[in-house]
Amino acid sequence: MNTNPEEVLRGPYLDMLNIEEIRRSVERIIDGTEIFIVDVTVSADNRVVVEIDSPRALDIDTCARITRAVEADFDRDAEDYELEVGSAGLTAPFKVRGQYLKNIGRTVEILTADSRKLRGILVALEGDDLTLRITRKEKAPGEKRPRMVDIDETIPLSIVKKANLVLEF
Repeated sequence: MNTNPEEVLRGPYLDMLNIEEIRRSVERIIDGTEIFIVDVTVSADNRVVVEIDSPRALDIDTCARITRAVEADFDRDAEDYELEVGSAGLTAPFKVRGQYLKNIGRTVEILTADSRKLRGILVALEGDDLTLRITRKEKAPGEKRPRMVDIDETIPLSIVKKANLVLEF
């Protein structure tokens, strides 16, 4: 009986293609470019999904070139698989540091481990902390009405449960 959970979940793929082999192939292909890997998944039905991103827009031709290069590294005759290479979705949660860096200056929404929901401009990512500029109403001493003020809040990445780009129209 097979007790290895990866083999049970990924079936025969573990023998031919594993996530790390695919990741190494993609890293070799994108080496020297601004493109970075967001995620690589292999499903039980041999569907390989590679999510990539870049500080600049990715076009379909770039994804197609990467697809062809990955396919050249893995023999379809030895193992039948479906390969999808695409850019990470605009509204998908951030998974890697590069996505935070790409979105500096944009509005993001962050859910922290203590269930705080914060929305503001991503100002910086330094070390293991991000800085979010949040606009809040505050009443200064002696003033009758509250006014809108910008406050920079530093948040450790370790407490970020989820972060998404906010699309504004």
